[in-house]
Amino acid sequence: MKKIIASLFLVSAVALPGLVQARTLTLTTQLKNYSGDGAYLAFYVTDASGKYHKTLWVAGKKSKYYKHLRDWARGSRLNPREFDGVSGASVGSGRTLTVKVDLADALIDAGYEIRVDTAVEDGRENAVDARAPLTAKGTGKPVAGRGYIKSFKYDM
Repeated sequence: MKKIIASLFLVSAVALPGLVQARTLTLTTQLKNYSGDGAYLAFYVTDASGKYHKTLWVAGKKSKYYKHLRDWARGSRLNPREFDGVSGASVGSGRTLTVKVDLADALIDAGYEIRVDTAVEDGRENAVDARAPLTAKGTGKPVAGRGYIKSFKYDM
């Protein structure tokens, strides 16, 4: 019996990684020229109904400002496990932020979308500043933002 269980465990360990495949996405965000400090941005995935699914990246190191990224903050509940290891510096006016993230293949062409919330200290907060359907056909196609973001795109 122990040999059977050990064999099943070994087969599972070899087979499961092939079932859960991920690909690397490059997220490129160009900010508009604005006056003020660096922008905080939260990149996250929502399902077809708009419900929060997963954090991809957070730009801005001071977590005390994360509450201003409203929709992302509500969805992630500001749980540090959601953004630990996926954060970097804020982004200045007119600058471009490019980051690479891993995403499960199962989320592509399945009704999910990438959303970006933005905020600037002593400035506006923009829930869903930019959004893009997560599809194979959408790769490389920039979308306009409605706040601090001039354009956002993802590449697979």
